[in-house]
Amino acid sequence: MKIYLDTIGCRLNQSEIETMARQFRAAGHEIVAVPDSADMAVVNTCAVTSNAAADSRGVIRRIARAGVEEIVATGCWTTLQPRRALDLPGVRRVVTNDSKDHLVEDILDLPIYDLEPLTRVPLPGLHRRTRAFIKVQDGCENHCTFCITTVARGEGRSRTIADVILDIRSALEGGAKEIVLTGVHLGSWGYDFDSHLTELIKAILRETDVPRLRLSSLEPWDLSDGFFSLWDNKRLMPHLHLPLQSGCESTLRRMARKTTPDSFRALVSAARTAIPDVAITTDIIAGFPGETEDEFAESLDFVREMNFAGGHVFTYSPRPGTGAARMKGQVKPELRKKRNHVLRDALEESARSYRRKFIGRKMSVLWESTSEMGEWGWKMEGLTGNYLRVNAFAPSPRWNEIDRVALEDVEDDRMKGVILNKG
Repeated sequence: MKIYLDTIGCRLNQSEIETMARQFRAAGHEIVAVPDSADMAVVNTCAVTSNAAADSRGVIRRIARAGVEEIVATGCWTTLQPRRALDLPGVRRVVTNDSKDHLVEDILDLPIYDLEPLTRVPLPGLHRRTRAFIKVQDGCENHCTFCITTVARGEGRSRTIADVILDIRSALEGGAKEIVLTGVHLGSWGYDFDSHLTELIKAILRETDVPRLRLSSLEPWDLSDGFFSLWDNKRLMPHLHLPLQSGCESTLRRMARKTTPDSFRALVSAARTAIPDVAITTDIIAGFPGETEDEFAESLDFVREMNFAGGHVFTYSPRPGTGAARMKGQVKPELRKKRNHVLRDALEESARSYRRKFIGRKMSVLWESTSEMGEWGWKMEGLTGNYLRVNAFAPSPRWNEIDRVALEDVEDDRMKGVILNKG
């Protein structure tokens, strides 16, 4: 059977779809790059914003238009709206998040444990990755008032160190050069069996030869100053994504975030002291309910003070079933969008400033994509350890290779470089 896989949203969704691909392949089925030739499609949906939910529905409709008559819908939007998912064209089965881990074996009516080893092969088409996203945790015990993910994903639960390392070794054997640990609430890994993310990271670095290990989003309240000593190991990439959501203390209280501007400031300072050249990126919400002009100004000033290396700005989107959707003082949509643009400009300015610091430096780059050969050779695009996006030309394709690169200039949102030598 030919199977097309697609995913919307977070890195955790990407990790899950890659696991499904391995399981389908192990059972003898083919993963195809486009839906036109597929007998079946699986779509991992997202609901973090109303736009993500709309994108999820759009992807399913596009696949149906391509002629796929059997579509399996899963993921967060599907979990929240199972009946609406079944009403979409081509959807024959809905699998909610609590059953997602068994999706492939239920479809095939075949126990997955009989299908080992699950060799990792990068997904074809748009999802061809050099980095392997490894799910280490699911669910969330936080109750941030804007977030529907807790409802869609359920309570926090961690995978064992042994299972995670097994997945990592499989990914490395399949050619992955970088491992990214993912979870809904990654920093809570181990809380359900009296451990801490620190122990998982140490075990991975000790028991595997992973060249590059990266962490996805970490809530600031899960970290202490001592956590950053892990970066003494240079295989751990100097990039921290710490969601702030607002730089205003009163807004953070309404969001039920377990941090304050002062504690966040201290954490960032500790990270920058311990990890040379660390890139700290963040998420910000614009137009949260009740946000006054003074609160927005306070948040904007704090964002500018932090000098983030980049980040994402989300226009507040009311999600039914969340506390924030019921709050008084909903900000008008046009004002939310205006504040989004202002915050986005501030983050782009600090990101440019961060990139400029590396002009003239030599750094290792993992090449993620290769475009057609032109006058100067093959155009490569990849990432440094601290998440700088780099373009350079090579005499031959270098996809999934790591090269030493001289960074010569900044061009828009990336660096221009010259490849010096391999490794």
